[in-house]
Amino acid sequence: MHTFTPTPDAAGSVALSAALGVLPLLTFFATLLGLRLKAWQSGLAALVVALLVAVLGFHMPAHLAALAAAQGATFGLFPIVWIVVMALWFYQVTVLSGRFDDMRAIFDSLGGGDIRIQAVLIAFCFGGLLEALAGFGAPVAITATMVLGLGVPPLRAATAVLLANTAPVAFGAVGTPITTAGTLTGIPATHIGAIVGHQAPFVAVFVPFLLVFIIDGLRGVRQTWPALIVIGASFAVAIWLASTHFSYELTDVVASLVSLAAAVLLLRFWRPRGAEEARQRLDAPARAAAQDLTPGRIFMAVLPYIVVVAVFALAKLVPPITAALNSVTAKIPWPGLDGHLVDASGAPLASTVYKFEWLASPGTLLLIAGLIMAVVYSRFDHDGRFPLSVGNALAEIGRCFARMRWSALTIVIVLSLAYVMNFSGQTVAMGTWVAGLGAAFVFLSPVLGWLGTAVTGSDTSANALFSTLQQTAATNIGADPALLVAANTSGGVVGKMISPQSLAIAATAVGMEGRESEILRRVVVWSLVLLLAVCTLVYLQSNVLAWMLPAAG
Repeated sequence: MHTFTPTPDAAGSVALSAALGVLPLLTFFATLLGLRLKAWQSGLAALVVALLVAVLGFHMPAHLAALAAAQGATFGLFPIVWIVVMALWFYQVTVLSGRFDDMRAIFDSLGGGDIRIQAVLIAFCFGGLLEALAGFGAPVAITATMVLGLGVPPLRAATAVLLANTAPVAFGAVGTPITTAGTLTGIPATHIGAIVGHQAPFVAVFVPFLLVFIIDGLRGVRQTWPALIVIGASFAVAIWLASTHFSYELTDVVASLVSLAAAVLLLRFWRPRGAEEARQRLDAPARAAAQDLTPGRIFMAVLPYIVVVAVFALAKLVPPITAALNSVTAKIPWPGLDGHLVDASGAPLASTVYKFEWLASPGTLLLIAGLIMAVVYSRFDHDGRFPLSVGNALAEIGRCFARMRWSALTIVIVLSLAYVMNFSGQTVAMGTWVAGLGAAFVFLSPVLGWLGTAVTGSDTSANALFSTLQQTAATNIGADPALLVAANTSGGVVGKMISPQSLAIAATAVGMEGRESEILRRVVVWSLVLLLAVCTLVYLQSNVLAWMLPAAG
């Protein structure tokens, strides 16, 4: 039986191997930025280069390289694309029922009549919910139009929503970036998620202050700071607790709902100063009276998020149910690949076994939650704005797949690329080489995630490209691999706001098409400041703040 062992010096030296290994990434970024190809086209070009490098430079048998690409594509389809599409579909169920409009009205009626706090609740809290359940640009597009509707000027509205779409990104689309990193590295995704949950709060707690500063300057911050502390701190604490003790997949949902509830409670006893003056400074129109939101309509609007939390809680926290869901998971040795890829000791690589977790997958759990809501809306929601049948809800699944087809193709290709680079040794070579930076690499590790997300517009793609590199480098310099993989995710969080995809979506939503460069100039400074903060935090967590990190479960 012919076997292949990936080694960091397959091309004759670590430096030369690393130089060859970086060619697929250079191809991807050059074609995406320089030639302005679509993401899936750039990914396909990079995949071809990766296959050539694997066969010619790292001496991997061609059929094994092709099988590696096939396994990566399959993992991209399931569970990743399945999760993303089901997250979008669950959100669409609320739209088709008309209850999404009620949810918008709820946020529009909150904030004590203060446009600044309303903007924070929409861009930060509601945006976090949308990031959890839709992701891939939907939060920016939807919240930008809502904040603009409040009367916030277009440039400020675009800047604010891009900045708000930071902390939730790591756990977006029910934790897809973290699921991807865990599968590629073999590190439990729950542990990676918990570490990210001990990093993201330090970004989240400051975001509401930055949003109000962008909208109304220091005066606005001084007049609204009690609400900003409550919203930011409650969001941060919820991230910490949910990612560590509940479910990293639902961290954004929990944090968004907790921060919203905290804001509602505060506003029952306190009102911000200067609300009307702020409206005049922003030249915002007077607000029309909010539509009549009865307790029943409010309950039906909030119910989907209660149901999805309940479904995940049962699946993750009740041992008999968890065991039953996992009992039908199929572990499939990848045909022709398993047993043919071995480590230096001759032991087969465990990563060539594909886990078909069809029932316990977050995507399937979202399907269950969505079906529950479809039944509830069709049978019991008699004052819904639009009639929703279960059949129409099911038909929407096909429409969601069609809508996400290019994003899905990009995910599949990027995961194929990642598997070829990992299994051939290209990623190991690059990781071994950058480990020569020593402790300095720990400080710089979030930069890779920031760069990957800024270019691809996806924290999932950034983790697919760099998580194994982070793991290899960490192992070689004696750092915690889980910490640096998490750092890749956290770095990507603050890179999302400057990605061309996000800028284009924000510009379109606020009517600034063709003026993306103006928005970029506003957000790039914040992106770099937050990146420096994340780099510093990760470096400190690697030594003096190591006590802060959760223990591996």
